[in-house]
Amino acid sequence: SADEHFGGSMETNVVLRSDGHIMWDSPAITKSSCKVDVSYFPFDGQRCRLTFGSWTYNGNQIDLRNRLDTGDLTDFVENVEWEVLGMPATRNVITYGCCSEPYPDVTYTLLLRRRASFYIFNLLLPCILVSFLAPLGFYLPADSGEKVSLGVTVLLALTVFQLLVAESMPPSESVPLIGKYYIATMTMITASTALTIFIMNVHHCGPGARPVPPWARRLILHHMARLCCVYEVGESCKSPQRALGGQEGRGDAGGPWESPGEGKVGTEAGGCPWDHCLCHHDALLRNVSYIAGCFRRHRANQRRTGEWKRVAKVMDRFFMWVFFLMVFLMSVLVLGNAA
Repeated sequence: SADEHFGGSMETNVVLRSDGHIMWDSPAITKSSCKVDVSYFPFDGQRCRLTFGSWTYNGNQIDLRNRLDTGDLTDFVENVEWEVLGMPATRNVITYGCCSEPYPDVTYTLLLRRRASFYIFNLLLPCILVSFLAPLGFYLPADSGEKVSLGVTVLLALTVFQLLVAESMPPSESVPLIGKYYIATMTMITASTALTIFIMNVHHCGPGARPVPPWARRLILHHMARLCCVYEVGESCKSPQRALGGQEGRGDAGGPWESPGEGKVGTEAGGCPWDHCLCHHDALLRNVSYIAGCFRRHRANQRRTGEWKRVAKVMDRFFMWVFFLMVFLMSVLVLGNAA
């Protein structure tokens, strides 16, 4: 017995028969300890060995043998956390280095399996549902101002669940399966929050930002936008490059952004009669040119800002599907290892 209060039997009667046989039933509660492996918690199983033998008498004096191949579990009381799969018994004969006499013992191996339904509905399922909220932070509009708050809230929720897992299992050197899942999910949410901050910085690029590089326009606004089905209002998901091609041809010097009369001021000034219009005044020409230039610069800044916002939107949708796939694969791996 591994109990601190070893010894001290209960006072029970001895049955003495007429042929000299004596039977003494001494009830006892035996406490023991076994090594617990929580690598697959909460889908783990344990093997606890109970060894019964004599400390004093050797095999020549007392020979221990088991009558049955398994332990008697008729008086076993059902437990809400553990399920007993069996209790096989084996007889061992050991010869120690100090003595030449054999010492037999009977070892009962208690096979236990944890009932995982409680942990599935209270720890694992909420974690899976909360982890699926993390990729939705990329779908949230950047102007709402709640993208980073959602990621931080999900991270705090998973931290609370991880503390509950740490309190519900014994200390061990091995990290349990559900603990690995929590750590991987928290790492993924931390990465998604960092990417959200980067994408919001791209979204809020002001008029002073430089234009979108050609490689980014070709990779993100063409290929990734078509892959993630990101399109503007009125466009088709299957052909987003038509509108992009029309926007790329719009330069800063005129084009479709100019008003109908902007490019014809000088022509009319040079072709109109000198006596019937006021276009020959230099001050008026300078003012009209200044207004037209401001209008073109304003349109160019709007177009540049809109392109950066569209780049941020495409990156949001791309990372949303990537992180959805990661959450799904991690959940499948956890359930597969548990099986």
